[in-house]
Amino acid sequence: MPATPAALFLPSGRERRHALLRIARDVADDLATDAIVRDQAGKPPVDETARLREAGLLAALTPPLPGGGADWRTGCAVIREVASADSSLGEMLARHYTHAWSGRFYASRLSAPVLEEEAACEQWLWAGTVRAPGSTHDTGGPDLTLTPLDTGYVLHGRRPVDTAVTVADQFLVDAVCAVTGDVLVVRIPADAEGVIAEPSSDRLGQRVAGAGAVVMDGVVVTPQQVLGHRPQDEESTAPFTALAEPALRLALCHVGLGTAEGALAEARDLGMNSRTPGPPGDDSDLLLTYGELASASQTAAAVVERATDAMTLALSAGAELDPEEPAAVDALVAMAETVTTRAALHITTRVLELTDAPGLDRFWRNARTLTAHHPAAHRLRAIGDHYLNGRRQAMAKADA
Repeated sequence: MPATPAALFLPSGRERRHALLRIARDVADDLATDAIVRDQAGKPPVDETARLREAGLLAALTPPLPGGGADWRTGCAVIREVASADSSLGEMLARHYTHAWSGRFYASRLSAPVLEEEAACEQWLWAGTVRAPGSTHDTGGPDLTLTPLDTGYVLHGRRPVDTAVTVADQFLVDAVCAVTGDVLVVRIPADAEGVIAEPSSDRLGQRVAGAGAVVMDGVVVTPQQVLGHRPQDEESTAPFTALAEPALRLALCHVGLGTAEGALAEARDLGMNSRTPGPPGDDSDLLLTYGELASASQTAAAVVERATDAMTLALSAGAELDPEEPAAVDALVAMAETVTTRAALHITTRVLELTDAPGLDRFWRNARTLTAHHPAAHRLRAIGDHYLNGRRQAMAKADA
């Protein structure tokens, strides 16, 4: 197992942030060199995962620990930086980082640090899906079922996974107990007996994210692998647990924002290299277009940063989180999703019209895939409901 860079365990939080962002930029530069080739190949991210692990990003993207980990703002900055070069790996890190917080979202306050320290030490890559309480998938019956044993459970079923299905070290899933009906959040080692990874193929975008499904064929789950209960509905959800679903959606906003920023920067660089001699200022239409696109990117960034600040404060509050705060954070996340979706789709579409270059279409395909299952109308209604009525309901029921 490669050693984690010592720079990521500096005593000062500010020093760690600067070191982590420098590493993220280096990783992004490395990924950008062969991004087009890897996107066209669409292979499972085996080599890419090795790059991330060697750089120490898997160990660093854990909740803040004494002398290590990353606060929410820093973690999202890393995700956005990597996504600007490779949106697929940005999504993989976004889901990994959010799942790494699950010990705090679902487990006891005492057991969460033990799990986080082990995850950082072993450099686990997290993958999986934990459904939001009251999600539409719950009404169709459980896809994963736990059958109690004398100690622990046996897990059966199949669950779609958006990233790292063949390269993950740990899968995080929710499953229904066949006897009690309780929904439990469990972690499953990827090398456990009965775990079968089924990679998908021929995706439109996010082709290197490693999406697919994981089959649990009689997998034994020990009591130590049960993080805790996933609430059945929003009303029974503890304030801090209520942050789990919007946290993932916000991390994915940073992926979308990074995708838009990467597309705009690459189009600019390609255009500058291929443009006929003469100062760019001579082309007033081009300046107008780039001014509009840069403004759209900065507007989205401002909304996302506001939501990120709110999420950072809420996560820092821990058990002291005000019961009303998750709804306010959720509303900001929904606004960030709405603005980022529009900006990412608009920018990645327009750059194709500005620059005719091989591989530039990957940004558009990735943006479409990232935003395909997030209907804007639903989010806008939920935002309006929160603004007018202040209701403590989830802002977006679409799966992240």
